[in-house]
Amino acid sequence: MTTTNEPEFATAVAVATKNRTFKKFSFRGFNVEALLKMSTYDLSKLFNARVRRRFYRGLKKKPLILIKKLRKAKKEAKDENKKKPELVKTHLRNMIIVPEMIGSVVGVHNGKKFNEVVIKPEMIGHYLAEFSMTCKKVDHYRPRICGCGCYRNSTRFIPLR
Repeated sequence: MTTTNEPEFATAVAVATKNRTFKKFSFRGFNVEALLKMSTYDLSKLFNARVRRRFYRGLKKKPLILIKKLRKAKKEAKDENKKKPELVKTHLRNMIIVPEMIGSVVGVHNGKKFNEVVIKPEMIGHYLAEFSMTCKKVDHYRPRICGCGCYRNSTRFIPLR
């Protein structure tokens, strides 16, 4: 049995899918705009104990220089109408990601090279080091040849010619 409400339901579903809203990011109940307006002291109250202690002791010179470079890169990207700002390389793996860094591109050193990290709102309160791994995944499936030409480190039997 058909009812007269079926066409209305179909149009309601079409409107609902067209006007779908996406979930906005919030950090401990505050949106990104509110976080950007907060003072450093108020912002530090939202972080966990380790990060909060670091903020209470004050940011040193090197992290402030990094933030200054990131501001400059974002400003230049906005002036030139680029989508992404220039990469800013750093060795500061213990730098805490703050809301001001959102949208920046940071090259974090992992001991060998600089890994490109695009800062997103979900990264607030984390360290830069968490997004640039220092160890590679070890592959155990392939036998390796030792320096003398033998298969000493292998677990598989491979006949020597």
